[in-house]
Amino acid sequence: MRTTPGSTRSWLRAHPLIYDSVLAVVLTTASLWWIVSAGPGEGAGWLRSAAPRPADALNLILAAACTLPVALRRNRPFVLLVATCVPQAMLDTLHYDPGLSEFGGLVLLYSVAACRGLALSLAALVVSFASYLASAVSGVISPSWTDHVVVTAVLLLCWVCGRALRLRRAYLAELVQRADRLERAREADTRAARAEERSRIARELHDVVAHHVSVMTVQAAAARKMLDTKPDVARDALSAIEEMGRTAMAEMRSIVGVLRTDGPAERGPQPGMHDLPALVEQMREAGLRTQLWIEGERRGLPPGVDLAAYRLVQEALTNSLRHAGPAARAWVTVRHEPNELSIHVEDDGRGAAAESARIGGKGHGLVGIRERVALYGGVLRIGPRTGGGFEVRAQFPLSDSPLSHSPLT
Repeated sequence: MRTTPGSTRSWLRAHPLIYDSVLAVVLTTASLWWIVSAGPGEGAGWLRSAAPRPADALNLILAAACTLPVALRRNRPFVLLVATCVPQAMLDTLHYDPGLSEFGGLVLLYSVAACRGLALSLAALVVSFASYLASAVSGVISPSWTDHVVVTAVLLLCWVCGRALRLRRAYLAELVQRADRLERAREADTRAARAEERSRIARELHDVVAHHVSVMTVQAAAARKMLDTKPDVARDALSAIEEMGRTAMAEMRSIVGVLRTDGPAERGPQPGMHDLPALVEQMREAGLRTQLWIEGERRGLPPGVDLAAYRLVQEALTNSLRHAGPAARAWVTVRHEPNELSIHVEDDGRGAAAESARIGGKGHGLVGIRERVALYGGVLRIGPRTGGGFEVRAQFPLSDSPLSHSPLT
């Protein structure tokens, strides 16, 4: 397998100790070779005026002690920087050739600035300046003003490069954290949207199934009673049951189609207030004598309000069909006003016991009505009707939008 330069750098970043050890070995080898290869009178360094002492074992040990700590520069860079000041001072005091030992201090200063906080990095810069000034004041080295400027510039450059690297790493880490936060927020929004969609589909399924199954149950009961005496009436009731079942399946397929993942959903138009006459006719065929009044000028409704209002009437009439009794009558009044849509559904069914069962029952129909009306800022009243029976009143506020004032076609 061929190794590319990019993969080599990535591997070295993943193993920093190996990288630093290689750097320390290379720097130490170069420094020792510099000391050993220097001839008599050479290698004094650009800050030293006198020729250094001949190299010996102590010279090599002290020089190596200044560069080998680079191998551990990521663990304790400040401690190692302070520790290397001791062999560096001994090299200067004993007039040994320092070789490249100063580079070890520069690397450690850079490491402190790159890996530690601002306070510790400033302390490392002060230590480096103090080591240099101590050698200058003691007379071990004799720098000129130009040398002072150069040394100061080199130390500051190492410190600034280290700080720039640290700030860049912090900036990149903040970007990664921000991206993670945004991803978590997006996932939370997605989960909330899915939960809301599941709730909406559950309400739609309940409304469709409860309505159609209730009508089919009443029709089936009528067909059973008329099967022997009036077979034609029973046949019509069975035909109505079949048609109602097909309609229920079509609406359920339209609602649940959005959950399919193997192809596009087959979507049909959602029912609305314009379908109320057909709904009332279904109730009449099922045995609930229902009347519909529409007051005011019919206006275009927002799609959400249109569907919510239709489902409210559907659920209210379904409850009347199921609970009001065989001889009950129902009235639906829809009033279109400039800024409001009012709906009143009432029946003259059974007494208070049945009404209490309807209000406190375990079904989710009335809960779904409350959620729909509250979703669009409406007001809802559900309870017994004056004079007997049950009633549902709702008001939907309408905004002054072009849609709400466009006439129905």
